[in-house]
Amino acid sequence: MATPSLPLLDVQGLTRRFGDFTAVDHVTFTVQPGEVLGYLGPNGSGKTTTIRMLCGLIKPTEGTASILGIDVTRNPEAVKPHIGYMSQKFALYDDLTVLENLQFYAGVYDVPRSEEAGRIGEVLRMAGLENRTNAFTRELSGGWRQRLALGCALIHKPPLLFLDEPTSGVDPVARREFWDLIYELASGGTTIFITTHYMDEAEHCTRVAFMYRSKLLALDTPAGLKSTYLKGAAWDLATTPLLETVELLSGTEGIAQASLHGDRAHVIVKPGEWTPESLTEKLTGSGITVQSVETVESTLEDVFTLLAHSS
Repeated sequence: MATPSLPLLDVQGLTRRFGDFTAVDHVTFTVQPGEVLGYLGPNGSGKTTTIRMLCGLIKPTEGTASILGIDVTRNPEAVKPHIGYMSQKFALYDDLTVLENLQFYAGVYDVPRSEEAGRIGEVLRMAGLENRTNAFTRELSGGWRQRLALGCALIHKPPLLFLDEPTSGVDPVARREFWDLIYELASGGTTIFITTHYMDEAEHCTRVAFMYRSKLLALDTPAGLKSTYLKGAAWDLATTPLLETVELLSGTEGIAQASLHGDRAHVIVKPGEWTPESLTEKLTGSGITVQSVETVESTLEDVFTLLAHSS
């Protein structure tokens, strides 16, 4: 029988308090080599504090974390060669060119001088920055700054890459292109720990962890989370008036959750409780006009909403 691989990242009971406030509350999980772990939650849920502890930037109040068997708390310097970290605010130097930033970070990460030019060339090709080497960082758009920041975090070929909300504040096209880079890195064997509050991005992760109010509520594959927490059908209803529909269904027996999705009322129905016809009849009896009831795919946003409301 094959021996299962040891986790690249092992987190047990990780906790961080700031005075009376608990930012991260007894979080436990593991990450296997080659995974893309999406660490999701609203702003203030504890995502960045978790990453900062895992990178050895702040000490946990309780609990342990190890990377490749190295205790992060006891020996943070020994961990640093094995990780790359891209923070929410790009740690780039605006007065340096693209090439100069990469050269600087190659020095920070002790890349041997004999390997520096080759490694910078690899990063430039990966990030699509070959034609921008002499551009000053301040002249780059958000999407290109993002690519450069990723390149700086990868310059020393770390096996584990931490990305803290890397797509926040960039346009949708840049977001998609950045995720293409993430897939490319993962296919090459890099393990990626990425925080985000974009639920659509989480659909592309190997596994997803939901943080809410400092606690880890759930961790599984996107499909596993949906099958565990969303037992019933998902419907989008075109109705008039819309807000009154959501309010009425939110308090209706047999409706797991109801929310506003654009110009539709989005509901998760408990198994065997309602049919489109019976729900239409109920709404019509309450003075609401129903134009259509459409079956749709459930999403991770549905999972998170359900978990957050029940926590």
